[in-house]
This record gives sequence, structure tokens and C-alpha cells, in this order.
Amino acid sequence: MKKILAFAGSNSSTSINHKLVGFVVSQIKGHETRVISLINYPMPMYSEDEEKNNGFPGMIMGLRQEISEVDALIISVNEHNGGWSAFFKNVIDWLSRIDRNFLENKKILLMSTSPGKRGAVSALEFAKEVLPRFGAEITDSFSFPSFYENFSVESNTVIDETLLLGLNEVLSTFAHQIE
Repeated sequence: MKKILAFAGSNSSTSINHKLVGFVVSQIKGHETRVISLINYPMPMYSEDEEKNNGFPGMIMGLRQEISEVDALIISVNEHNGGWSAFFKNVIDWLSRIDRNFLENKKILLMSTSPGKRGAVSALEFAKEVLPRFGAEITDSFSFPSFYENFSVESNTVIDETLLLGLNEVLSTFAHQIE
């Protein structure tokens, strides 16, 4: 049994990426899973002066510890203007200052979603390029388009059968990769 930590890169209380993460984790069997919300890890905007004058925020140290204790991560990145959000970049900036290789030996299922037809694919592609710089092994990725048309928040289910099949295939690959 592997330990999996899951979160969205969003600081929205109504994050559709967080909803997607929750659904995906509910589909995983035989592993210890934990979903967290990064909004529960408050931290200032990263700057060299902030780090020099105040050190590392306690919450980011806690998040770093949580990441170090798991075998794999499920991350769903949100998209702002074609890239990942400033909030998520700030989290990555702080984590990488504590330990440049904070994702070393971590297998990652990377996802994204948006209300639009592209499913935040630009942010997903950016994350696929950047996260390996910190040691991540991206095992697979999945872009979930048109969230509100393809997902029922009320019943916490994927409505579109083709998307569900694709997501199940990605989850199967992820499960095999982390064994």
C-alpha cells in the first residue's frame, strides 16, 4: 500500500480542480490517500527579503514534511492567463527554496481542468515541463475540459463516458507506476 497526497494548485474556496482531485482520489482503492487544500497553508509572497528577514513560513515547512512522507502525489493545476496561478507558483517557489529537489522520488499524476474546452492544458503542459526540475517523475497527465458540462458537482461524478474512460485509463497507469 502506497501513500498518496492529493491537492489542487488553487486558492479558490470553490476550486473545480479541488473537486476533480476529490473525485479522482475517491476512485483509488488499495492505497492510503489524503486530500489537502493548499489554502490551509497560508504563506506570504516569496521574496529573498522575506526569506532572509523571516525565514521559512511554518506552514510551508509543514507542507514540505507532508510531501516527504508520501510515495506519490496527485496534483491538479488551475490556469490563469495560460499559466499556472500565482498562488501555486508561490507554493512551488517556497518549497523549492527549502529543498531544490523537494519532489525527488515522487511519482506524480498531473491533472488540470477549467470551464473551457481546453481544460487548462497550457498550465498542465507548463507543469509537466517545470515540476521535473524539482525531482518529480510525471507518470501520466490528464486534462479535463469543460468541467461544468462534463462533471456533476451534485453527484460527484463524471458525466461524459469518454472522459470517464480516459480518466480510468490514466488512473490505472498511475496505479501500476506507483507499485
